[in-house]
Amino acid sequence: MASPLSRRLQHAAAPIWAACLEHPFVTGIGDGTLAVEKFRHYMLQDYLYLFDYARVFALGVVKARDPALMRTFAANVDAILGGEMEIHRAYMRRLGITEAQVLSGKPALDNLSYTSYMLSVASSGGLMELVAAILACSWSYAVIGQALAAMPGAAEHPFYGEWVRGYSSEQYAATNQSLIELMDKLAANATEEQAAYLTDIFVRCSRYEKGFWDMAWEMRT
Repeated sequence: MASPLSRRLQHAAAPIWAACLEHPFVTGIGDGTLAVEKFRHYMLQDYLYLFDYARVFALGVVKARDPALMRTFAANVDAILGGEMEIHRAYMRRLGITEAQVLSGKPALDNLSYTSYMLSVASSGGLMELVAAILACSWSYAVIGQALAAMPGAAEHPFYGEWVRGYSSEQYAATNQSLIELMDKLAANATEEQAAYLTDIFVRCSRYEKGFWDMAWEMRT
């Protein structure tokens, strides 16, 4: 029996994820040394990113024909808009940023390129391609969250601890695992050509993830 596609995706993206784990922005969250202005820039951009990320899941609701799948995608939209984004809202309140201020801003070029790619893949492809595009973000954050939570004091840090706890939580891990299982289920009968294309999508989005950390660290617009 062929191994699940997720194993292939994980292996293909491993070097990129390793680079993310060693990124000064990520390590700065873990040891508490990250400059707040860099984190502020990241939060503003990531908040804008999450709206488009939710739209990709919403396309899954539109494209799915199975009611159970429709509910799965709809639940993820709700989890992003009502759950993950609450971490951002909490930080925005601490930083004195209103949602109106965020929404009046513009996505950085790296951000816009990433979300445009995801939305293009989701619009032109089927559910396999759509899930491959969104899984890189979810999975890489789960990996980063768990790695930072293992650092002494990271989860208890007075400022960055909330971020670490959010992405290392059992709830976030369970949500991510359900997406991995969905990817494997949808791709169970994929041809080699399809599997290669799905891997290419996943790796591209993983590279975009690395680029997002670069953008945040350099405060690019």
